[in-house]
Amino acid sequence: MPVDPVLLPFLPVAPMPDDIDFPAFRAQDAAGGDALINQVAEPGPDVAERRVETIPVGGGTIELGIFRPVADETLPLHMYVHGGGWVGGSGLSLSTEIIARERAVGAHCVVITVNYRKAPEHPFPVPLQDCQAALEWAIEHAEQLGIDTNMITLGGGSAGANLVAALCLKLRDENGPAIALQLLEVPPVDLTMSLPSYSDPDLGTKYALHRQDVERVARYYLGEDGDPTHPYASPLLADNLAGLPPAYIMPAEFDLLRDNGPAYADALNKAGVPAQSSLQLGHVHPSSTFTKIMAGARAWREEVLDVLRATHAGTLSLPLHSSSADESH
Repeated sequence: MPVDPVLLPFLPVAPMPDDIDFPAFRAQDAAGGDALINQVAEPGPDVAERRVETIPVGGGTIELGIFRPVADETLPLHMYVHGGGWVGGSGLSLSTEIIARERAVGAHCVVITVNYRKAPEHPFPVPLQDCQAALEWAIEHAEQLGIDTNMITLGGGSAGANLVAALCLKLRDENGPAIALQLLEVPPVDLTMSLPSYSDPDLGTKYALHRQDVERVARYYLGEDGDPTHPYASPLLADNLAGLPPAYIMPAEFDLLRDNGPAYADALNKAGVPAQSSLQLGHVHPSSTFTKIMAGARAWREEVLDVLRATHAGTLSLPLHSSSADESH
């Protein structure tokens, strides 16, 4: 199908500036992002508790947003990792808060958002380590937080989905806590940019992600001597994907990163991991947030909530055959 006509006034998104003062860039991006979200997104539902915790991590501290739908009940944990090309975005932004509120109420779980440190000041693997520290802190404080450590899901969007996929690999390698589901939205799991969609000239210029920008932020994240083939940078390239958590992957149809979804689902399936890629038709890279003005964004949100609810209930059924990667919704 064509790109959703609701999105046309917003396209193409302008590319990144040539020279970036990162603190100023983040402040401007945050202000512009909040203004856009107020225009295009439905507000998040009320929750019983919303607070911010500052926790220690290696070499510093990070902030976590914590959202509870109800008081005095032990609930599943969903940890959400935001996008922004590893250089921007925030675990405490308006868009992230709306996602957290929607999932806390809609899937009846505690949601923790992670404001990990950003590249290029904090390149790979610092953001990944921050996410792991956040999860370990949550598990250590499970009783205080009222979370069931036997039901943990991890979710992420864009760069955050890359961090979630990498974290699942790292936890497996280190015999870490069991994860019930990795929910990956518009993920970049191949930072070598070798999948066919990366070479599509239309996808790389006409919509929300520009190829030159993706190349830049990947360099910022990896650092000067970073290796894009490292499995914690490009999970798709890991030698062994066996033993990973089940994965539900949601690529967008008009997105430079589109082919990451089916490629990763196929690779996981071949390694014996239940996984499904659900192509979001008519969408561009960030349009899942456009719930106020776009029926397709509301459908995307409901699909996420359905997947989380089914995971919590133990009824989620994901296929183990590669054809599942072509299913569309």
